[in-house]
Amino acid sequence: MSSEDKLTKFVREWSTRPLPVGIRELADAARERHEGVVAVLFYGSCLRTGRADEGLADLYLLVDDYRRAFGSRLQACLNRLLPPNVFYQKINRQGKVLQSKYAVLTLEDFCKGTRRWFHSYIWGRFAQPAGLIYARDSETAARIHDAQAGAVHTFVRHALPQTPATFTARELWTTGLGLTYRCELRSEGPATAARLVDAAPDYYAAITHAALERFDAALLSASRSEAFRYRHVIPAMRRMRNLLAWRVRQVQGKVLSVLRLLKGLLTFENGLDYILWKIERHSGIRMEVSPALRRFPLLAVPVTFWKLFRKGGFR
Repeated sequence: MSSEDKLTKFVREWSTRPLPVGIRELADAARERHEGVVAVLFYGSCLRTGRADEGLADLYLLVDDYRRAFGSRLQACLNRLLPPNVFYQKINRQGKVLQSKYAVLTLEDFCKGTRRWFHSYIWGRFAQPAGLIYARDSETAARIHDAQAGAVHTFVRHALPQTPATFTARELWTTGLGLTYRCELRSEGPATAARLVDAAPDYYAAITHAALERFDAALLSASRSEAFRYRHVIPAMRRMRNLLAWRVRQVQGKVLSVLRLLKGLLTFENGLDYILWKIERHSGIRMEVSPALRRFPLLAVPVTFWKLFRKGGFR
């Protein structure tokens, strides 16, 4: 069995684990809003905690065509130019309010994003644990699992040159996740990346072992009580090119993040409040917008970003 097969098999088994109560209802509600949904994925903080009734669940709706999914030329155009479009929803379930935000991508763009996109927006997310809530058929499910394995491969390929010569799975992923954070409007430090890895150590240990078989990385001896250690030999020039690529991603990512937030004004109810919540969540800084600026959301966003930048909210 090839290493790719091992990796895909593990990702498939992980993504079909039991789901938190309420997630399927959120997925069904999102599917009812759009035509041509071929799959729904679940990831993020609610997956880690196993609770859908605390916080905002993160979903991805994969569709066959943007125009069919939205019934709107404008929405379809926005999703093609700057994917994905992101929406908010809430439902009532047994007296509790469940909330989610969901992104929309075509299955084709999702597969490209996990393997071919320069920026880490998709492969950085879906190299992490994710659940497959719904797939139209077994062929679609197989494509998604293959894409998830591709995201892991892409993540490791880009993160490996920035790790020490000898490293553990935890060191690889905390390094890589820290790099992807700096490519978005986030202020989280290494401790946040470490908490993500520590929330699913078996997952990261297993996918690292499977993925590294495809790279020039040797497994060093380790006892049963110790984490596996690996060694790679990567030329200094390749490390420098890789670091330069991450620097470019950081600039690209922050620009794209601002544009996506501005686009959120068109897809979110109370879009400005969503943007302020997003800023506070990732920067830890609470921003207030005056009533005068609230009347002009497109002006309020850049003014808020400038204030946040001056407070050191972006790294």
